[in-house]
Formats: sequence, structure tokens, C-alpha cells
Amino acid sequence: QVQLVESGGGLVQAGGSLRLSCVASTRLFSSSTMAWYRQAPGKQRELVATLAASGVTSYEDCAKGRFTISRDIAKNTVYLQMNTLKLEDTAVYYCNLRFLAINSFGQGTQVTVSS
Repeated sequence: QVQLVESGGGLVQAGGSLRLSCVASTRLFSSSTMAWYRQAPGKQRELVATLAASGVTSYEDCAKGRFTISRDIAKNTVYLQMNTLKLEDTAVYYCNLRFLAINSFGQGTQVTVSS
């Protein structure tokens, strides 16, 4: 069973930065596609950024130019660096791991952006 534990959320002013971390308890980490999703109140969960096993990254429009997804394979950790945060970035952010039939989410970490 894969466990994903997110951290790094919190309260930040608009224009500020946060770095989210997600530690994965699996040997499959380096072979997996990692992603960050978010869910704002009253909205569906949405994809934010993806990091393929090859190292190729992709970003949704909401994240382009402001967010960076990266990983440290030695630490089994994926990061989401978020800069120039906006009020609309307020959400619970979830880490996701996909490998073949495995599709796991963490418990989420709250990010609140204030004016």
C-alpha cells in the first residue's frame, strides 16, 4: 500500500510563496508519475502539475509560470514550489502517485491565500 504524506501548507499573503512537500512510502517512487492536484471549496478536484518518471514536467494553465514541480528521488519526495500566490490558489492540495494500476492520493494540505 502506498502512503503519501503532504506538508508545507499554511496561510500566506497574496504575492507570497510556499513550498509543498510529499513523501512517498514506496520503492516505486522513481518509476511513478507524480502529480499535484487541488480542490477549492465547492469545486471539483483539479490537476495542477505533473512530473513523469522520465522527469518531464507539465503544468495546467493555473500553474504555468508560477509553480514548479520537482522531486528528490533519494528522499522519495516530490515538491511544489508556488510563487506569486493568488487568492484563487486557496485550496486543499493533494499529492498523487500513479504506477500501472496504482493511483494514490495523500490526505491533503491546506493552502490559504489572504489579501
